[in-house]
Amino acid sequence: MKFKKLKMMGLALGMGAMLAACSSSDEGETSTEKASDSNDNAATEESKEINLAYVEWDTEVASTHVVGKVLEDLGYDVTLTPLDNAIMWEAVSKGEADAMVAGWLPNTHASQYAEYKDNLVELGENLTGAKIGLVVPSYMEANSIEDLTDEADKTITGIEPGAGVMAATENAIAEYENLADWELLPSSSGAMTVALGQAIENEEDVIVTGWSPHWKFSSYDLKYLEDPKGVFGGEETINTFARKGLEEDMPEAYKVLDAFNWTTDDIEAVMLDINSGTDPEEAAANWINDHADKVAEWTEGVE
Repeated sequence: MKFKKLKMMGLALGMGAMLAACSSSDEGETSTEKASDSNDNAATEESKEINLAYVEWDTEVASTHVVGKVLEDLGYDVTLTPLDNAIMWEAVSKGEADAMVAGWLPNTHASQYAEYKDNLVELGENLTGAKIGLVVPSYMEANSIEDLTDEADKTITGIEPGAGVMAATENAIAEYENLADWELLPSSSGAMTVALGQAIENEEDVIVTGWSPHWKFSSYDLKYLEDPKGVFGGEETINTFARKGLEEDMPEAYKVLDAFNWTTDDIEAVMLDINSGTDPEEAAANWINDHADKVAEWTEGVE
């Protein structure tokens, strides 16, 4: 999502300011002062361009588009950049992206956090009550990972390789003796939900790598398998991180990112809208229009 019109408008204003400065030389402004003014204008224009990185999971598509739309409405030229999970963390840590609202802690992204945290600014949690684990339709008899025998041809349908829930599932296969000869099948977030839906339609067994919040829990009757060994960890939070220097470069955008905080109901409403076929940018705008009071909290004190 890149809003070129704002960028071109800023360029036009910058050119106008330069022309006005040139015409005012008879008022005693030196060439050095004019160059300084031009640099200030360029810096102001650049400070309104912001790049948010995200991983293409349903939760992060929803949250990043909402934050991006809020910043756009404040006059920012917003770029949303989808990246692999590890690359997302690296990009923000190196300043190649300005921020992300997609850090799952303390377990899912523990390795990325440990590697990159020293080069990031932590803005805290933006959502609580998140969870990962193995998910099955409620009609399946298994209630615990230890109950699994030969369901779904001993296959767990996963998502993108490198995702935290995939690493945790690999650990589960190693930790639970009954999963010793099971296979974790990598795919994508979208392919996983398609496989889940098809299995449910046919009342077949299916085990998927799952996380919440996610729209699938509103669309299907699902349950997490109990994890007595605690491989998947407990409750998680989704957290916001920014590159170093963002607060100085874009203090108002930083303030919005720092204030961004919502609930599972909020994010699932956006995810459901997107899943029903609404463009993510439009779904974000719909939610913002319906929750003006909450958005006002995020933007308080920002002009």
